[in-house]
Amino acid sequence: MAGVPPIPLVYEGDRVFRAAPRFAGICEENFGAGEIVVVEVLEDRSMPSHRQEFAWLKEAWANLPEDLQAVYPNPEVLRKRALIATGWCDVKDYVCISKIAARRQAAVLGEHTDKYTVIDVSERVVRVMKAKSQAVNRMKKADFEASKRDILNWVSGLLQVEPEELQRAQAA
Repeated sequence: MAGVPPIPLVYEGDRVFRAAPRFAGICEENFGAGEIVVVEVLEDRSMPSHRQEFAWLKEAWANLPEDLQAVYPNPEVLRKRALIATGWCDVKDYVCISKIAARRQAAVLGEHTDKYTVIDVSERVVRVMKAKSQAVNRMKKADFEASKRDILNWVSGLLQVEPEELQRAQAA
């Protein structure tokens, strides 16, 4: 249900879940008695780990060589491009009738995507790659940690430093 925040539930036994007391009003406003609601269990994710990623990314971005500063104008572009480069993205291919049609399709798609999306044209195929969200409610803990490791390795390669060196730099 759009607009309803995540609601912590308390298991009371005998197959009964009840909203945590401070969320009862939200339930009263949004759900009817007997309404069936699908519950998704979210893994608790380490916010220090989340903040750590953004810290070393900011440090990496600040130390990009001059020739890469235009390619990655801010840390968010660097992060999303790293996610795409390491396969943490959604991919959609459009097969066109000609190379010219593919270039036109890419131009149209480019007008309707955000600045982080990568559009690649190869012959008659237009490939659109959009980074997966690393938001706490969109990516499971194990996937976040794996994606974090992958982009650390990719960004380290871009800067030609060891991943541990990049992590140490943000801690200093």
